[in-house]
Amino acid sequence: MRDMSRRGLLGLGLGAAAAVGLAGCGLPGSTGPGSGGKGGGAGTPSPAKSGDDVRLIGDGSTADTGKQPNQPDKPVPLEPSETPPQFVIFSWDGAGEVGNGLFPRFLKLAEDHDAAMTFFLSGLYLLPESKKSLYKPPNNPVGASDIGYLTDDHIKDTLKYVRQAWLEGHEIGTHFNGHFCAGSGTVGNWTPAQWENETAQAKSFVTQWKTNSGWTDLDPLPFDYEKELVGGRTPCLLGQDNLLPTAKKLGWRYDASSPGGRQMWPVKRGGLWDLPLQAMPFPGHSFEVLSMDYNILANQSKNSTQGVPSRYPGWKKQATEAYLAGFHRAYESNRAPFYIGNHFEQWNGGIYMDAVEEALKGMAGKKDVRLVSFRQFCDWLDVQDPQVLAKLRSLEVGQSPAGGWKSFLKAS
Repeated sequence: MRDMSRRGLLGLGLGAAAAVGLAGCGLPGSTGPGSGGKGGGAGTPSPAKSGDDVRLIGDGSTADTGKQPNQPDKPVPLEPSETPPQFVIFSWDGAGEVGNGLFPRFLKLAEDHDAAMTFFLSGLYLLPESKKSLYKPPNNPVGASDIGYLTDDHIKDTLKYVRQAWLEGHEIGTHFNGHFCAGSGTVGNWTPAQWENETAQAKSFVTQWKTNSGWTDLDPLPFDYEKELVGGRTPCLLGQDNLLPTAKKLGWRYDASSPGGRQMWPVKRGGLWDLPLQAMPFPGHSFEVLSMDYNILANQSKNSTQGVPSRYPGWKKQATEAYLAGFHRAYESNRAPFYIGNHFEQWNGGIYMDAVEEALKGMAGKKDVRLVSFRQFCDWLDVQDPQVLAKLRSLEVGQSPAGGWKSFLKAS
């Protein structure tokens, strides 16, 4: 990805040291016990419906093909003596395919392990650079973008894999557009009205890509984006306070933009589920690191995406162990959901892609573990007894229920 202008580091002070945080930009079950949408076969799947059953929307860039395939069973409330599932949500900022094969690689990984994921699609990744004058970002010049634009071929690849992702049960959220993290035009200064404008543009680039590109012979995206889009993550985790009123107005269900959270059960903020990246153990250090690939990189190679190659093996091991340490801390105690953010990038020789793959394999298939999308997790949260959720929220990071799970929730 042309995502090299990652600015606006977030300081995450934990204990005696600070873990550098940045919600960068970039890219990127099943009815069984493992997760949300079960993966489909190789290649681009056929639409959920065909022919007269497909309702084209607008210029035909998107289509209503019916209920999304490969979704889990309808969630039910926890029983008083039941152990909560261990939810893990892998998400991808940007979700563009730029020829490095990372989007299909992780679709295949998800298929192999009954995992559903959330892909926060950047609207600009479906807008040809020749039409960049159509983008009018708040407080920035027309056509400006801190992540650049994709080539036409890469836009077509992105369309292909976004189609496949949805048909295989994954969620398509938004990472908005230009990814402005510094200066007077930073998203951190945008008003609710400007967030509404940015969101409307992001949706328009997804729902009008045929008009903007002229590629009328390509298949539509197989979903109604107005209904599909129920959450997002802001660039660099900035601007959430002013985004939330807009997100609520638009009917969103969650936001994943909080600049760092603890491994505890979530609360609602501004009427939406607040699902932040979390501080997780960082092997070899007294401080913790945010659960995103770039934040680990920032602590290892000091924000350089091309650090010392001889250190790659050790860094990969440390990144893998950090993810697994965060997972085990929750799994073996309060069962708080664990959120992991990623980018389809080959930073430091691709070690973070290898680390997240190894970590996912180390989590998948364990008892009670569900690898789901943010939307699927919200489905589960929304059917739970509020008193049960309050009881779960009473457990601190790493705190196990007194007397075990069989008795813990009975008092709710």
